Amino acid sequence: MRARELFGAALLATAVGSATVTAGDGDRRPPHQWAMVYLAAPTLIGSTIVQGPVLFMHDAEKMARGEPCTSVRLVEPATGPLEDIAAFHCLVRPGGTAPNHFVLTIVPNVIAGFGGVLTAYQFAGDSEIHGVPVLAAAH
Repeated sequence: MRARELFGAALLATAVGSATVTAGDGDRRPPHQWAMVYLAAPTLIGSTIVQGPVLFMHDAEKMARGEPCTSVRLVEPATGPLEDIAAFHCLVRPGGTAPNHFVLTIVPNVIAGFGGVLTAYQFAGDSEIHGVPVLAAAH
């Protein structure tokens, strides 16, 4: 039953992400990409467990300099982004076909026994998958 709930949460997160505006055009990636998504189940991102609306931002210029290029922020729907919950240097790998919507890869959190762990994300229109380091630093 728990696996079914986690799958449902990941599916819902992906569905909400599909309504998000992102910049991206095949292999012509903009230097800054972002997507907002609603995490229906508790999800470990770095060292923080989060549930609800979050904003994923990727900065290709920071990545080129070797700096943390991904940041994740909590979002208050009425006022916008709040606090950073994670910042890390993503692990980019080819993903084949570019999806039509923002995609999260979440695996069951076997250590905590509930929720999931974010392992990767991919922007709409972008063939690259951004892997999340195992011990992504919380911010």
